[in-house]
Amino acid sequence: MLNKVYQLIRPRQFEVVYKDISFAKDNIIVHPEYLSICNADQRYYQGLRSESVLRDKLPMALIHEAIGRVVYDPGGEFAPGCRVVMIPNTPMEKDPIVAENYLRSSRFRASGFDGFMQEYVSMAPDRLIPLPEDMNPCTAAFTEIVSVCCHTITRFCRMAHDRRRRIAVWGDGNVGYLTSLLLHYLLPETEICVIGINEYKLNEFSFADRVYLSDTLPEGFSFDHAFECVGGGGASKAINQAIDHIEPEGTIAIMGVSEDPAPINTRMVLEKGLRIFGSSRSGREDFLKLLETYREYPDMLNYLEKIVGAVIEVRNVADAKQAFETDIHKVMGKTIMVWQQ
Repeated sequence: MLNKVYQLIRPRQFEVVYKDISFAKDNIIVHPEYLSICNADQRYYQGLRSESVLRDKLPMALIHEAIGRVVYDPGGEFAPGCRVVMIPNTPMEKDPIVAENYLRSSRFRASGFDGFMQEYVSMAPDRLIPLPEDMNPCTAAFTEIVSVCCHTITRFCRMAHDRRRRIAVWGDGNVGYLTSLLLHYLLPETEICVIGINEYKLNEFSFADRVYLSDTLPEGFSFDHAFECVGGGGASKAINQAIDHIEPEGTIAIMGVSEDPAPINTRMVLEKGLRIFGSSRSGREDFLKLLETYREYPDMLNYLEKIVGAVIEVRNVADAKQAFETDIHKVMGKTIMVWQQ
């Protein structure tokens, strides 16, 4: 069967191509419905990756945050029309130590092979998880990025010492919002402080115990652990500010993506005996844990709905381009494409 695929062929230029999609014996055919634009997609769309990376990756369909409805399941596990979240990471092997999202052999959609900007996608059954029918589909569309935050917190709880009186989160964007929101629910006895640079954005963090502008931290401010959710050119400043204020033997989780190396104060890392770890992407277990968290704390979904930004119906290439251009100029929130293919 011919499948319509929206590929980015060069920065800011989409093209529709047609590819065969096979009805494999085990794979399930899903029609994407709601797609969420991520900063990683924007780095490709705007040509912010290096020339060598763009040459290697493009042409490619973007989007790794999406939900859809099952069209065909040869195994009968999913009923036709069942709404599912699609896991973009596709592991090619299992390892007893390394998680599926860190295996170098894993394939990740919209990073080396086609993402979800397609009419249909063929996926293994374990890459799909049913969603509650009453869940807001615009919120469900960015389940993947919330699962990344959930994955980081899971690793943090395994690595960090148990003194967790106060945790600081650097970043007033989407990742900072989602990470601090999850921390608020998963570690209810811990004081959550958010540090950012935009007072308007920080006003949205109503669930946090305290919010601060990064250049007005109070004298003597300290905390037990930190999460860096800034990335880009501001990553180095955020990490070093966390190093300056963190208590000895604290843990810092790095989540922000930067294209260039970020210099950090290693002398103080040594003096304080700090533990710093990086975290990226997520796997099936993280999605399952997140959906269970939603069931346990249903009011969390109300906070997630607050960061749904523009919702744009996409019927053609011009609509897709409009969605990405709109997303560039957002102040905060997730741009959702309603995929009318």
